[in-house]
Amino acid sequence: MSQTTGGVGFDAEALYAVLKEQLTQAWPALGPDARLVGIASGGAWVAKRLHREWGLAGEPGVISSSMHRDDFAQRGLAASSMQTLLPFDVDGATVVLVDDVLHTGRTLRAVINELFDYGRPARVALAVLVDRGERQLPVAADWVAEVRELPSDTVLSLSQTDDGQFTFEVQAA
Repeated sequence: MSQTTGGVGFDAEALYAVLKEQLTQAWPALGPDARLVGIASGGAWVAKRLHREWGLAGEPGVISSSMHRDDFAQRGLAASSMQTLLPFDVDGATVVLVDDVLHTGRTLRAVINELFDYGRPARVALAVLVDRGERQLPVAADWVAEVRELPSDTVLSLSQTDDGQFTFEVQAA
């Protein structure tokens, strides 16, 4: 069974606007070495759009959790074809990881392991559209557009239309 944002109250564009405002206010204090890195795939879309709308030079980074998942046997390879691409020196950078949904924390753990394979950042921060709780690891986002609890068996995923607009899809088992 699948529902779109209209049925459950997730307006992905409104959440993007909230997160963008939070990050716009915080960005200057992060310093000149701050870099956006989107977690594949939803977070990468959000980071790319932020990067473009802010007019930042170069490209944002993309990071995949595939190689460091602790649940590989259950999940297999991620459906996303995005691979890690960090077009900057990670050493000494302030890395702002961007994701669509923070849930158990396992993706974030895998992403941080992947990030440290590329160097030692000065700071790692996290921005997410939705924090749905149910943490299995002690992680928290620095910036969150919305906190919303959902049933454990519910999957919340971000989609991007051809014209770059975001929508959320909610799937219940």
